[in-house]
Amino acid sequence: MRSRLVLGSASPARLATLRRAGIEPEVVVSGVEESGVSADEPAGLARALARLKAEAVAADVADAYVIGCDSVLDLDGTAHGKPRDVEEAVSRWRTMRGRSGVLRTGHCVIDVAADGSRQEVVEVAGTRVRFAALTDEEIEAYVATGEPLAVAGAFTVDGLGGPFVTGIEGDHHNVVGLSLPLLREMFTDLGVAWTDLWARFGRGQR
Repeated sequence: MRSRLVLGSASPARLATLRRAGIEPEVVVSGVEESGVSADEPAGLARALARLKAEAVAADVADAYVIGCDSVLDLDGTAHGKPRDVEEAVSRWRTMRGRSGVLRTGHCVIDVAADGSRQEVVEVAGTRVRFAALTDEEIEAYVATGEPLAVAGAFTVDGLGGPFVTGIEGDHHNVVGLSLPLLREMFTDLGVAWTDLWARFGRGQR
């Protein structure tokens, strides 16, 4: 068991998800510039970004588990991250309303030994999200809150955007930005039981 568990993400939602699941990680923001990364399809982009973020953090730590994640909304085979500005957020929602897309989240877990040797696992989770048929007025009011500008896909399911999501098919944690069931499987692949993480990194244990 490593001495540290590091979340390489600035996302408050990912941190809150891990905390609710009994894990208290350290947070180290990767600093990866996402705009320079491309891929042939949304799942590949989510995978590549998650790996880059985890590797950037893993380069500076030892005796640690590092978790990197990145989410994009797959709408008709095109990846959508955070909108650049208000106009893009409004346009995005006018396209999304009354339809569905797949929120794809790349996950990378790197096990960095004390001597610097590594093992890593990379996976992508996909959850289908159905959106309400919002009016133009609702879209403009929602975008004016600023929330859509701060999140991949321009929506949340656990915030102000919750009333605008009419259905979810798959793991709802993934829509928040981190799939707990997938993460458990990834740690299992590394030979680490999720319940052992509770014992080592649970709140009140450190």
